Amino acid sequence: MADAAQRLAALAEEVLGTPLPIRIRAWDHSETGPPHTPVLVVRRRRALRRLLWKPGELGLARAWVAGDLDVEGDLYDALDRLAGLLWERGGPSAPRQSKAAVALKTLRDPALRSAARTLAGLAGPGLPPSPPREEARRARRGPLHTLRRDKEAISHHYDVGNDFYELVLGPSMVYSCAYWEGTEADGATLEDAQRAKLDLVCRKLALRPGQRLLDVGCGWGSMVLHAAGEYGVRAVGITLSQEQAAYARKRVADAGLTDRVEIRVQDYREIADGPYDAISSIGMAEHVGSARYAEYAADLYSLLKPGGRLLNHQIARRPEPDEEAYHVDEFIDRYVFPDGELAPVGRTVTQLEEAGFEVRDVEAIREHYALTLRRWVANLEAHWKQAVRLTSPGRARVWRLYMAASALSFERNRIGVNQVLAVRTPEGGASGMPLRARDWRG
Repeated sequence: MADAAQRLAALAEEVLGTPLPIRIRAWDHSETGPPHTPVLVVRRRRALRRLLWKPGELGLARAWVAGDLDVEGDLYDALDRLAGLLWERGGPSAPRQSKAAVALKTLRDPALRSAARTLAGLAGPGLPPSPPREEARRARRGPLHTLRRDKEAISHHYDVGNDFYELVLGPSMVYSCAYWEGTEADGATLEDAQRAKLDLVCRKLALRPGQRLLDVGCGWGSMVLHAAGEYGVRAVGITLSQEQAAYARKRVADAGLTDRVEIRVQDYREIADGPYDAISSIGMAEHVGSARYAEYAADLYSLLKPGGRLLNHQIARRPEPDEEAYHVDEFIDRYVFPDGELAPVGRTVTQLEEAGFEVRDVEAIREHYALTLRRWVANLEAHWKQAVRLTSPGRARVWRLYMAASALSFERNRIGVNQVLAVRTPEGGASGMPLRARDWRG
């Protein structure tokens, strides 16, 4: 079979209705497609068996993680060229189809049945390949977002190894969108931009010496360290990751801030030592889930003093025509953020206000996240061999694909990220906000 690439290209064109916009190279070294474009490398026929048994995104994801599929050339360019064919067919308003509906359509459509037979012939005989070991275990039973299930999901994502995260995130150890106050051309480093983000949060919260700050989902402690060191607050950071907590506690001790900063392994639903003057929640609410978001908002409201401020920094998705049809991408759910959910920013604002908050400002900073992700990808690629040694080839491949695809999603306005500033305004109505707040000096 010395023409596998040509047969794959023809099959893809038949199924997609248009030629693939990148080259293909197959396991038999055959190659075809437009010149001067990235190359989709099908290293093993096993990749096709993965697609036969799990058509669509999950089959592709498993083939990528296992190394059966690869891209030579610019990964961003390849993903951008393929996005309209593989992930955006029909546009954002296209109705989602159930797996049963897709299977039924395949059985009824002679062209699709023929394509499936061709794919089976190319794939060769064999049982369905086992999923890569990096895939989150499927035995996730019971209701979403219980204390136990959330802890398992957080562990899958964050307990990869602090050394690995140091390679990707850099010295700041901040795993959320940085804030680029100028442009990349101004020479700002990722560390500069992450420090600017932490300082922006502190200014929006109007932190002052002696106040109590709660940082929900504190990660490796960067926010509480900055707030205590630069603004003189007493801070409590909570995380569900044992590895994060151990790392953050060492950083606190090394900074000489153990008298002002406490790191806990604790769920937000378990906090009972309020009230706090301010709460920051940076990149954590995506783990809460729609079924628990009202509880999350109410709990944070109850933990604030009257007049206290909440800064909720959260990734958002575009609204769906049918919100009931929303589902998390299978690649993200199985390999990156198990049980994670995104909501439109309007829904987030509504639920915070339903909990009693007065929302005072919403700042959309999605372009900043695209810049941040591209820096993380560059860090990973620059330290690829070390990243593989610290985790596994599959785990490193998960992160490279996830971060590169996410950067493009932010750039193309498929997802966004917003800082929502809300106040527990007292009954008298005095919010404590300056009349013109956008300089964030009040």
